[in-house]
Amino acid sequence: MIIDVHGHWGPWFFTMEIGSVAANLAAMDRYGIDLAIVSATEAVCYDAPAGNRALAAALSTSERLYGYVTVNPRQLDAASRDLARYLGDGRFVGAKLHTDYTESPISSPQTQDALTMLAELDCPVLVHTWGHTVLDLAQSCVDRPRLRAIAGHMGADGYRYAIEAAQACDRLYLEPSWSQAPAGRLREVISSVDDRQLLFGTDSTLIDPASALGAVLASGVADPADPAGLTAERLAWRNAASLFRLPVA
Repeated sequence: MIIDVHGHWGPWFFTMEIGSVAANLAAMDRYGIDLAIVSATEAVCYDAPAGNRALAAALSTSERLYGYVTVNPRQLDAASRDLARYLGDGRFVGAKLHTDYTESPISSPQTQDALTMLAELDCPVLVHTWGHTVLDLAQSCVDRPRLRAIAGHMGADGYRYAIEAAQACDRLYLEPSWSQAPAGRLREVISSVDDRQLLFGTDSTLIDPASALGAVLASGVADPADPAGLTAERLAWRNAASLFRLPVA
């Protein structure tokens, strides 16, 4: 089984033909991905409430897609209403927070307030990280004992910061999606981080899943020397199923 914890649904501003649920499922089928947790592109890039509302309707058409409630830290009242409306409906299982599109760095007061709200709700959150910002997310988790956060892209070019961040807090999770990942990046992370903090993410439909899947396969995580294959299973689906309390066998 494979669970993709970093997906998107809906057309992008430069790629309109991938806007349907069918496009998500086709990409998943191509690479053997069983389930994906997605945010609405509209919610991330433009209008969080409208995008969350549209995603709720889309999720009703496929049992293989679960949703993130997108949180705009600059619109916390609207975010609070959406979280109350959608969390617990069986289809939305976490929150998504993009720091760049909202111009709200992790260290900013508005994002810190958003993370406090999500911690109080015991709601896992996928946060865009790049470079050293992953360290700010780790500190946010340390400061909030109930916060469980996924470092989107595991810091991208700051993946060595991501190693430091994950070692600082066991409630920080790492997923590898990045369109320009250098060779050996994921192997180094896997060798340095508790495998209970590893997740699989692709950034599909923005990025073809082949990028993340290739990085996983090249990392040696499924090394035959690991007789139980437990690290590979944890990365592929076990950790995600536990974090998001997904009903998988």
